[in-house]
Amino acid sequence: MSTTFGENISGFEQLPQTIPHFCFESFRRNDKQDALAYKAGDIWKHLSGTEVIERVKRIAAGLASLGVKAGDRVAIISENRPEWSFVDLAILSLRAVNVPIYTTQAVEQIRFILENSGAKILFISGRKLWKHAENAIQSVERLEKLVFFDIDGKPEGNSRATTLADIEAKGDEFNRIDRDAVDRTMAEIETTDLATIIYTSGTTGEPKGVMLTHENFVSNILAVSKALPIRNSDRSLAVLPLSHIFERTVFYVLCSNGVSIHYCAAFDQLASHLQEVKPTIMTAVPRLFEQVYHKIVKKGKAAGGWKTKLFEWALVVGQEYSDAKDRHGSLSPLLAARHALASRLVFSKWRDGVGGSLRFFVSGGAPLSRRLSYAFLAAGIPILQGYGMTEACVTSANRPEDNKVGSIGRPFDGIEMKIAEKDGEILIRGRNVMQGYYNNPEETAKVIDDEGFYHTGDDG
Repeated sequence: MSTTFGENISGFEQLPQTIPHFCFESFRRNDKQDALAYKAGDIWKHLSGTEVIERVKRIAAGLASLGVKAGDRVAIISENRPEWSFVDLAILSLRAVNVPIYTTQAVEQIRFILENSGAKILFISGRKLWKHAENAIQSVERLEKLVFFDIDGKPEGNSRATTLADIEAKGDEFNRIDRDAVDRTMAEIETTDLATIIYTSGTTGEPKGVMLTHENFVSNILAVSKALPIRNSDRSLAVLPLSHIFERTVFYVLCSNGVSIHYCAAFDQLASHLQEVKPTIMTAVPRLFEQVYHKIVKKGKAAGGWKTKLFEWALVVGQEYSDAKDRHGSLSPLLAARHALASRLVFSKWRDGVGGSLRFFVSGGAPLSRRLSYAFLAAGIPILQGYGMTEACVTSANRPEDNKVGSIGRPFDGIEMKIAEKDGEILIRGRNVMQGYYNNPEETAKVIDDEGFYHTGDDG
C-alpha cells in the first residue's frame, strides 16, 4: 500500500485543512489550462486554475454582498457543469453550507429539503429544472434569492429571481470596495465548520440531512490520495451527479491532486465524451458498467458470422483469464497465449471504446458483480470496488496492486472498520464519519454509538 501522497500533494509545504484552501492551492500550484473543462455545443472549453479561482471568488463576493455569512445554508439543483463547482467552492469560502439537491428528486422532497435546511438562496441551472421544481420552490417563503445559471432560464416577473452573471457583477462591485474580504473569511474557516448537508432519501419516512464538515472531507482527500496512484497529469470525466457524496468527494480528491476534470452533464453524452476526453481515471456505479457491458455484448452478437464467434470465444477466454488471476494470481502458458490473442483481436476495441487511456475505474454506490469485474479486468480495464455512504464518505477501496474481486478492499488510513459480533453489521469510526443528522438527534443516536462507531446497516 502506498504510504506517501502523489506528487501534487507531496509538494505542499503545509497541508491545507479546509476544502477551498486545498483546491485553490492545487489550482495555483499547477495552473493547468484545462483544470476544468466542459462541452459547449461541439467544442470543449477549458478553464485554467487561475480562471477558476477568479470565478469562485467573484461569486463568493457576490454572495457576501447579499448578506451570506458563516452558517447560512445555500442550495444547488443542477446537472454536472463547472458552475456547480464554482458555486460550491464559493459557498464554502464564506463558511456557509452547501445543500445539494438531486435533479431527479420528487417535488415534495425538494420542498422538504429547502424548508428543513432553512436555505436562504437556491441556485438552479435553467428552465428545465425550474419547470420541474417551480411549485416546490415558490412555496418556500424563506428563500430570498433564486439564482439561475442560464440567463434565459430566469422566469419573468419573479422578484426573487436573478442570474449567476448578476451575482458575479455584484461580486465585482463588492471587490472594488474590499478586495480582501473573501480571503479574510476563508482564513477564518475552522476544520469543524459544517461544509454540507446532504439529504438521504432512505427507505421510509422523510429524508435525513447528513452533516459533513471540512474535516470529514479533508480526511478523505488525504486518505484516498495515499491509497490510489493519482497523478496531476491524469484526466477524469465527471459523470455521476455532483450532488452525490461519491462524486463530490472524488471531485475534491482529484482537484487537490491537480487532475484535469471534464464534466459530463448527461449519460447519453458519455460515449462521445469518453472518445474526446480519453480519461485516465474515472468513477462510476455498477449500473453504468452494466449498461456499457450490455452495449458491447449487443454489438458483438449483432456482428454475425465469424465475428460473433470470435467475440463469444473472447468472452469465455476473458472469464477464464480473470478467474485464474483472481484465484491463483498466475496463468498457464496456454491461457496466457489465448488471452493475448483475445486482447489483440477483441478487447483492444473495448479499451478504445473508453478512450484508450484509462488506467482504472473506481466503482461505488452498490456491489459490483463478479461477472462484470471479470469482463472488464480481462479487457485490461480494471475496476476497483470501493465502499462508502453519505454518512461516512468513502471508507475503503481496492488498490491497483491488490485488486481482490468481490472485496471492498482495505479501509483507508485513519478509518476503523469492524464487524459487530452480535449481528455481523459493519461499523465505521474515524474523522470521515458525519457529525449527525441535521435537527434530528434521535435518528443520530440510533446510528452513532457511545464509542463513536457509525452503524451502517450493512452486513459484513
